Amino acid sequence: MSYLEYSVQRTPSGPSKILYLNWPLLVLVTAVAAIGFLMLFSVAGGDATAWSEPQMKRFAVGVGLMFFIAMVPVYFWRNVAGLGYIVALLLLVAVEFVGTEGKGAQRWIDLGFFRLQPSEVMKIAMVMILAAYYDWLDVKKISRPLWVVIPVLLILLPVFIVLRQPDLGTSMMLLIGGAIMMFLAGVHWAYFVAVAGMGGGLIAAVFEFRNTPYQFLADYQYRRIDVFLDPSSEPLGAGYHITQAKIAMGSGGWTGRGFMQGSQSRLNFLPEKHTDFIFNSLAEEFGFLGSVALLLLYVLIVVFCFITALSTRDRFGSLLVLGVTVTFFLFFAVNMSMVMGLVPVVGIPLPLVSYGGTAMLVLLIGFGLVQSVHIHRPRGRA
Repeated sequence: MSYLEYSVQRTPSGPSKILYLNWPLLVLVTAVAAIGFLMLFSVAGGDATAWSEPQMKRFAVGVGLMFFIAMVPVYFWRNVAGLGYIVALLLLVAVEFVGTEGKGAQRWIDLGFFRLQPSEVMKIAMVMILAAYYDWLDVKKISRPLWVVIPVLLILLPVFIVLRQPDLGTSMMLLIGGAIMMFLAGVHWAYFVAVAGMGGGLIAAVFEFRNTPYQFLADYQYRRIDVFLDPSSEPLGAGYHITQAKIAMGSGGWTGRGFMQGSQSRLNFLPEKHTDFIFNSLAEEFGFLGSVALLLLYVLIVVFCFITALSTRDRFGSLLVLGVTVTFFLFFAVNMSMVMGLVPVVGIPLPLVSYGGTAMLVLLIGFGLVQSVHIHRPRGRA
């Protein structure tokens, strides 16, 4: 019996597919989202209509999309990966012409009923195209220069477009996520050493060309770096965000001040309390233990995704799940590091907790792909 015949015979079909969902993963995702609903209710001062209710509606739509995507055989997602990448790329280009501006950046397309952020869509589209590419490519060719250039171009093209918006945080996530995908696919480590060396030179150039017509970053992005290195340099200016964030986190202690008792967020000292800095609101209200509990839920989601990736013998499915997992990990790792002052503030939301439509929907679509791989992976005889 061929592998294809074995796969077709040993994967579930029809309504029975729902029984093969990765239910622990779904429960964990819902638990994290529920924490987000509670925190959005809290930081709004008990007003559910401000942020919590809209987020619940988006989550319900996202879960519906996740179930739909999960029911579709994984080979379909392999076949449409290229189309998905092209559509995401066209949406990024469209932002340049019809995008709406907010807080000094042009990153969204206003659809009337919804503001779409194409850079978030590209995170999943890039994972899909890279997984499809390395599934198609002969393993012996993975580290040959010609075949390394192609995925590099697939990564750098959207990175440069997103960087122009400007959105340094998302562009870095695309770059790092793409590089990790290449490494997981088997690209030789020497390429990454070379890139790390060039990256060091690029960082030096970023500072060398500051305040010149050729500077790489926007002025506010340079200020973020300055504040990261010395937050006290502008305690009421660029350093205000991270200073208040640290105060909120520290005031929570071990067990926190209690639900809806966070003074930093309730008195509006903490900026962006419902988006980028919502983790600090949680730390203030539920303390160190509450923060660790959320982190544990995130880690468990990563673990269950990895189990799915390791349990499938389909190369595309395995790389797809690993890519979604890496994207999710970068979301919470960068956000938590950012709000604790470990990395510069770059505007990355806390996954499934921060207020925001596109980021939540894209993550749930990603988990739908993980579920599709989990359901349709080949199984042995009963």
